[in-house]
Amino acid sequence: MAAISRKQFLIRATGSMLPSLFSSEGAVMTVTGPIRPDELGITLAHEHILVDFIGADRITDKRWNRDAVAARVLPYLLEAKKQGVRSFVECTPAYLGRDPLLLRSLSSQTGIRFVTNTGYYGAVQNKYLPAHALNASEDELASAWTAEYKNGIGQTGIKPGFIKIGVDADEKGLSAVHRKLIRAAGKTHKQTGLTIYSHTGKAAPALEQIDLLIRENVSPQAFVWVHAQAEKDQQQYLVALKTGAWVSLDGMTGDYEDYVRKLVFLKANGWLHKVLISHDAGWYRPGEVNGGEIRGYTDIFKHIKPALSVNEFTEDDINQLMIRNPANALTIRIRH
Repeated sequence: MAAISRKQFLIRATGSMLPSLFSSEGAVMTVTGPIRPDELGITLAHEHILVDFIGADRITDKRWNRDAVAARVLPYLLEAKKQGVRSFVECTPAYLGRDPLLLRSLSSQTGIRFVTNTGYYGAVQNKYLPAHALNASEDELASAWTAEYKNGIGQTGIKPGFIKIGVDADEKGLSAVHRKLIRAAGKTHKQTGLTIYSHTGKAAPALEQIDLLIRENVSPQAFVWVHAQAEKDQQQYLVALKTGAWVSLDGMTGDYEDYVRKLVFLKANGWLHKVLISHDAGWYRPGEVNGGEIRGYTDIFKHIKPALSVNEFTEDDINQLMIRNPANALTIRIRH
């Protein structure tokens, strides 16, 4: 995606009067259109196809060839499909390699449903934020993201199925720009019903974002704490969950024992119905030979599921994590 000027951004953001909620309420929006939540099936709740780390000021979709990317990642998707995967939440945001046309092509080739996103990613000290986002107001950001949901992404006609933002935090908490991102995401949720995924990590920034949403009269049920596995104090999960937020353990490509311990803890405390799991895998990288190393999407099935069964997780528990929870989290509706 080529960079756009602030003037172009504002035209896109304010070009039409937008209703508070569009016609896909109660559905899940995929790159091929809305579906019923019960059509998702087994869902990987946080994955990637392609991620380009060149930076918001330099990225363009001319940096990769869609056919070449599809050929490289197709075997990994088909391997996941053999494990029963039917849907795939693609979390690459705008200005980091989001490519809805690539996802639609892959959906056609595999039969897997893909869900893409709107929003901006502020983590990594704003390297992947377009310049106009630094000066735009939260209302302007929300209008632009809502417009993508109403009209489709760019000229593709493909609509996002969730909001993806990213934040950094230090001992002083979230920066002003990142507080703006979460407030803009909250406003977008109230206008669209889309759920907010926030790349976060530790508990402190997660809880700060939840507090900001509450102050904006947005239910924390609309918030997914992404990369919650980075938090070592499991009690902090309970703090977030009690507000209604989702906890996402989504880097399951190593240290399986730690993930199993956390899932056992969450089940024991009665919160399995608010947990998402995934790999955060894939990662075709433009600029590297053949896209670099691709991480597959099957560790949950080959390593986590067997370990959970030893810990008295039933098939229904697995279905809760991989079918019912993603369907609930991605259903388009304003949360209360």
